[in-house]
Amino acid sequence: MRILIGSYSISDTCMRTHVDFLVIGSGIAGLTYALKVAEHGKVCIVTKKKIDDTATSYAMGGIAAVMYTPDSYEKHIQDTITAGDGLCNEEVVRLTITESTDRIKELITWGAKFDKTQSGRYHLSKEGGHSEHRVLHHKDSTGKEIEDTLIDQIRKHQNIEILENHYAIDILTEHHLGVEVNIRTADVTCFGAYVLNPKTRLVDTILAKSTLVATGGAGNIYSNTTNPTIATGDGIAMVYRARGVIENMEFVQFHPTALYNPKERPSFLITEAIRGFGGILKTFDGKEFMHKYDERLSLAFRDIVARAIDNELKISGEDYVYLDCRHLDRNELIRQFPRIYAKCLSLGIDISRDMIPVVPAAHYICGGIKTNEFGQSTVRNLYSSGECASTGMHGANRLASNSLLESVVFSHRASEHAISRVGSIDFCNAIPDWDAEGMVLTEEMILITQSQKELQAIMSSYVGIVRSNLRLQRAIDRLVLLYEEAEDLYNKSILTPRICELRNMINVAYLVIKQAIAQKENRGLHYSLDYSTTRN
Repeated sequence: MRILIGSYSISDTCMRTHVDFLVIGSGIAGLTYALKVAEHGKVCIVTKKKIDDTATSYAMGGIAAVMYTPDSYEKHIQDTITAGDGLCNEEVVRLTITESTDRIKELITWGAKFDKTQSGRYHLSKEGGHSEHRVLHHKDSTGKEIEDTLIDQIRKHQNIEILENHYAIDILTEHHLGVEVNIRTADVTCFGAYVLNPKTRLVDTILAKSTLVATGGAGNIYSNTTNPTIATGDGIAMVYRARGVIENMEFVQFHPTALYNPKERPSFLITEAIRGFGGILKTFDGKEFMHKYDERLSLAFRDIVARAIDNELKISGEDYVYLDCRHLDRNELIRQFPRIYAKCLSLGIDISRDMIPVVPAAHYICGGIKTNEFGQSTVRNLYSSGECASTGMHGANRLASNSLLESVVFSHRASEHAISRVGSIDFCNAIPDWDAEGMVLTEEMILITQSQKELQAIMSSYVGIVRSNLRLQRAIDRLVLLYEEAEDLYNKSILTPRICELRNMINVAYLVIKQAIAQKENRGLHYSLDYSTTRN
């Protein structure tokens, strides 16, 4: 039977599926985990767009790992801890970096191709905050190379089902059984997820013994971001509503050098590797300025460079600064950064002859779903990996190119832990089907669009690179009204991804603001005019 609401046709039959391992997200974290657990049970990957429409595919710079001397694990560990401004979990940093080489070799075994020198050694780049050349790359499309490699392996595996264009709405827990959960003493179990099916336009129930949330970041809570449009904080919001612990959300990393092109969203990233190659930041009138802020100049930590650019823009009143590559070897510049060269050329900018206009843009959430060393969240049978997770690796600021590394290490660790437990877990068949009774299709898309624009304006104006107590309070006051409006719309409407995304973005923005208010000192990416600076 099908029901017709206006011109909107839906089925009245919800599907129920049982899988051993549910994976929400199809970037490097989700795909790596899926490949490993697929040898031990049925796997379902839920991804809100196409399988390759992920932040991983956008990653240009590379993946950091210790490969050759004079580099060492200890050097990489210390660089990471220093970048994190003293808030990293040192145990987590050590285990991640000491396992890095094995995880890189595994990617290579699966088919990932990283650039090599003429001698056959891997060509390693150096990025901001790194004391050695240790960033493996595939020109300036490293993420896409890794993503394509993993997808190729995924499609070959008979135990893995891929649900593209499916939208995970909520994590299934005890409260779906009518059990009251105390917010402060939450002891919650994950039983799978409710997932919006694009074919039936109803919400299906996927019951799982073990679930991994690997949904990426939330850059779209800001007006200007390098993140793809899918990065709306879905996983973080779902786990927050499921009473999981969310931490360190105040630490939002703004990449210093997004290409200035106001008509384009997401912003095109000018990888930090170009500064590692020798690119120099300059003001609108062509003067170097990083010497005023840090002795490492254009290769200082990202939080320092982003704040420096923000300050220079406030002083000058201009919309952007420049990245100057004109003094670099033209052939080598184009060879190493063909994607950037082609993109800029399409806008009439020859990076070998013209300076590149750049501006900071929201790039990475260093906090997220709190996990332990095995990727376990505080919700039983629920793991998390990738940008949506808070492992303790990044502290108050992520070291460049550590994110892909963190993903493969923690997805590996989570897979081993989940495999060891899956045989002792039963399905929770008492979970009810989604109840859509009384809901109607909203045709007021302008409400969603306008609320999203308002949210992004609030976050960009008051919760950006530089904050203050007054700005944060104003942000939370304005967010309350948006929250009430969005919840009312959500509760009355037949669900669409746009409604769910708006709800998730507001949840995540709330967490960023509240945890920024609670942070009473300047650490890494959180910088308030009301507190003194602690970073050296």
